[in-house]
Amino acid sequence: MSDPLSASLAATLQAARLDQNLSANALAESSGVSRAMIGKIERGEAQPTAVLLGRLSAALGMTLSELIARAEHGDRRLVRAADQPTWTDPDTGYVRRAVSPSLGGPLELVEVVLPAGAEVAFPAHTYVLTHHQIWVLDGHLRFREGDVEHELDAGDCLQLGTPQPCAYVNPTGEPVRYLVALARRHA
Repeated sequence: MSDPLSASLAATLQAARLDQNLSANALAESSGVSRAMIGKIERGEAQPTAVLLGRLSAALGMTLSELIARAEHGDRRLVRAADQPTWTDPDTGYVRRAVSPSLGGPLELVEVVLPAGAEVAFPAHTYVLTHHQIWVLDGHLRFREGDVEHELDAGDCLQLGTPQPCAYVNPTGEPVRYLVALARRHA
């Protein structure tokens, strides 16, 4: 494992699975991630991508932000900018910064920098537990929501509709920076 957050993510993922009395097979079935990959991630032999973590966290009934916050042992009400945990997706190089200070609060704010030409796609079940809004801070973002493509520029804000497969796409030669606001859906 190359950094402490990756090692902590592996342990946090395994603890969340065990807390729910899920076998690796059961988690593999509900997440669509192979049992072998789950084992590699939990043993620290593979660094998971954002897509894999999104699938696994959704299958465990939490958001990716909650998983990362647990890995960071976040339980403070104030987190200074310098102390906000960041995670870099090994597949795309996108950088995700957990802006919100507390774990499990009703609202989570996540800042993302998506490199030029990068794309990150998530299945529909990733969006079932939360209400999402995307606010572009700098650059241009193409957001694919099912069959619909939204072209978003700095200052634009998109509220997601019903859960469906989505992709964040940076079709430009410059990084795009955006804020994702997530709120728990009421049952």
